[in-house]
Amino acid sequence: MTIWKTLTATAVGMTFLAGTALAQECQPSKWGADDEIGSANLVTPERTLEASKLIKQGKSVPLGIVIDSTTPAFPPRGLSLQVVQPNQQGGQKLFAFNGNYNDDLMQLWLGIGSQIDGLGHLGENGLYYNCLDEKEISQITGLTKLGTHNIPPLVGRGVVIDMTKHFGVEALEAGQYFTAKDIQDASKAQGVEIREGDIVLFYTGWTDAKLESDPMAWASGEPGTSEDAAEWLASQNVMAVGADTWGVDVVPPEKEGRPFYGHVVLLKNHGIYILETMNTGPLVRDGVTEFMFVLGQARVRGTVQMIINPVALY
Repeated sequence: MTIWKTLTATAVGMTFLAGTALAQECQPSKWGADDEIGSANLVTPERTLEASKLIKQGKSVPLGIVIDSTTPAFPPRGLSLQVVQPNQQGGQKLFAFNGNYNDDLMQLWLGIGSQIDGLGHLGENGLYYNCLDEKEISQITGLTKLGTHNIPPLVGRGVVIDMTKHFGVEALEAGQYFTAKDIQDASKAQGVEIREGDIVLFYTGWTDAKLESDPMAWASGEPGTSEDAAEWLASQNVMAVGADTWGVDVVPPEKEGRPFYGHVVLLKNHGIYILETMNTGPLVRDGVTEFMFVLGQARVRGTVQMIINPVALY
């Protein structure tokens, strides 16, 4: 099955989900009726100082991947880049000295490559985080609330859990999901304690195995979290959940007709951010299980998602 057919079917499933899911009571945010940043409230000076103590070797790893016009993404997402030399045609010079310069123009979707899903990305029954109604916040010119420009720097303790080690494979398969119990067992075996305010990342081997060798397969499916895994992670009051996959949730979904429902659990129900296509392989290969996580995303008003390159410091 082609990437387009697979992902279009998934998108249709998402629409079906939105239209047929049982109504649920909206739970206001525990941080108040006006809150727009959810778990980012867990960033505190105390947690930042504690996270800084995890820097022992002075090493840093970029958690974002390099993207270009060939990077596969959820249809119809993509990007187009042009490098231009404005007003320099025909040998025109703009400066008193013999200078020249390049600029760049880009048309792109912000949900491509390594990205953060803001709290206005995926909801249910027309509602998003903190009971915000799509009719009130979803404007063509940008979200009027929950835009990613509101997110303060996400700084804290990051942990990475190696699910390939847990399952004894080099890479998990598309459609293979891991449950709350799998996460608990893997964490215990690998000596990883998940704490309130943590950024929890998973290594599945999916991107290392597929992105370059078979990009069509990489984007057509993925291993990922089960619904109960998302619920359990939310119960731990973490700040963000991410993985080395393009959607974190398993694809094809664990339950028919409920694709990406972990997004609803984390984003809408609990205000917990999702970090997609995180480059966790280098951390695992270097034997790192905890690190200082730092993210300061571009602040474009009203955006739903943002391309990011967080840094792991250890």
